[in-house]
Amino acid sequence: MKEQYDVVVIGSGLGGLVCGLILAKEGKSVCVLEKNNQYGGNLQTFVRDKTIFDTGVHYIGGLSEGQNLHRYFKYLDIYDGLTLKKMDEDGFDRITFDGDPIEYKHAQGYKNFEQKLISQFPDEAENIVAYCQKLQEVCNKFPLYNLKLGKPYYDDEEMSGKPARAYINSFTKNAKLQAVLAGSNLLYAGDADKTPFYVHALSVYSYIQSSYRCVNGGSQISKLLIRKLKENGGEAYKHHEVVKFGYKENKITSVFTKNGKEIKGSLFISNIEPKLTLKLVGEDKFRKSYTRRIQQIESTISAFSMHLVLKPKSFKYMNYNYYHFKDHNNVWNGSNYSQENWPESYMISMGVKKKVDGWADQLTAITYMRYDELTPWEGTFNTVANKNNRGQTYEEFKMAKTEQFLKELEKKFPNIRECIQASYTSTPLSYRDYIGCNNGAMYGYVKDVGNPLKSFISPRTKIGNLYFTGQSLNMHGILGVTISAVVTCSEILGKEYLLQKILQVEQTETEVNSTV
Repeated sequence: MKEQYDVVVIGSGLGGLVCGLILAKEGKSVCVLEKNNQYGGNLQTFVRDKTIFDTGVHYIGGLSEGQNLHRYFKYLDIYDGLTLKKMDEDGFDRITFDGDPIEYKHAQGYKNFEQKLISQFPDEAENIVAYCQKLQEVCNKFPLYNLKLGKPYYDDEEMSGKPARAYINSFTKNAKLQAVLAGSNLLYAGDADKTPFYVHALSVYSYIQSSYRCVNGGSQISKLLIRKLKENGGEAYKHHEVVKFGYKENKITSVFTKNGKEIKGSLFISNIEPKLTLKLVGEDKFRKSYTRRIQQIESTISAFSMHLVLKPKSFKYMNYNYYHFKDHNNVWNGSNYSQENWPESYMISMGVKKKVDGWADQLTAITYMRYDELTPWEGTFNTVANKNNRGQTYEEFKMAKTEQFLKELEKKFPNIRECIQASYTSTPLSYRDYIGCNNGAMYGYVKDVGNPLKSFISPRTKIGNLYFTGQSLNMHGILGVTISAVVTCSEILGKEYLLQKILQVEQTETEVNSTV
């Protein structure tokens, strides 16, 4: 380790790695610190029974040539190293309901998306087209989403003041179509009364453009980012959990790690939870009103995930996801479950290997779970780097939940039990401990249509050389967090300067291709 770095990044989630790489590309000495055994935050994968599972990246949108994430990944120089599988173009997401045999398909490409839905709702053609136009119109108002300069969403009252459910429902009176259009709202933990329409639009827009699965898991993204970081002179260290910040004369001077090291720097970027960051720095170093506001921001609900290892050649590979609901009238109520009717809704996704032989080797089913269900074990902590046993009652809790969840899956896949070789689970505590998110939150902080500035956190903190990045700023997801990192680095390098650098890569490639 160097005596002093230009930039110290705390946390190696996607936001931290992208920030580190951007600043290393600009010639700054960069050090990324990670507490876990693996880099990547939600990009982490894990192996059970020789089968790879994703922690959080089940599919990615906007990665076809010329689309937004493709352009960002090209600038980061990681796109060409990715191994991807394009999902079913005529139905990458399928929305289904108890008692209804029809699979309602979300197709790739806006014309295709419209046509597939119109074929299932022929009387709704005009409304479906109007909905798609509005999606694109809203997303075009977010400058960095389209690699342009301009004012961000929180300055645009029209964008932040429309609730998703009411606005989606305004396009059609057909209750089933309303449910189908909102059907992938587990992507952003949609809340009927709070979630703004722009969150829905930004979440689904890029998937409609194009949808891909990462072959052998999303950790390939973090591995490529680490490789490029090192190629540009940056450094990264695992098993270096930051437990305290050094502070002098209104500035951060260093960070101290659990293994006894002090790492000094000029600038510090926290990719860990903002609430936790304030505690590690010392809440007395910030204005009380600032600390109070951040500590009071509501976190999104957490999840319970079931990771199933499947017996060889027992279950067909599905090149699409399912979003399933018990009742199409309750599409927005999945998080308001009772113990008896849990789960109200769930998502099913599959991993993909390099050689697809038509059979699946694994399946992940995800549903909502409130953190307070885990209160009895809240004081425990367990990761690969810090192994601990939460006890017999915790194992019994997981087994009971697995059984309840499996009974729901059996309604859709009657023979699923006989296909299962082994099952593993992740609870809100798993997400809290591995990802470091407050109460195991799926997607950072709740965006509230009634108070758009309440959950807004600037990448600039009240300490001059401390910055935030990650899913708690702007938007979550691969695209949202990549843009969040660009926003953070823009504060350091200058907005116009950085955007020109990103666009320059695209321009150079276009010129090379035209010469060839």
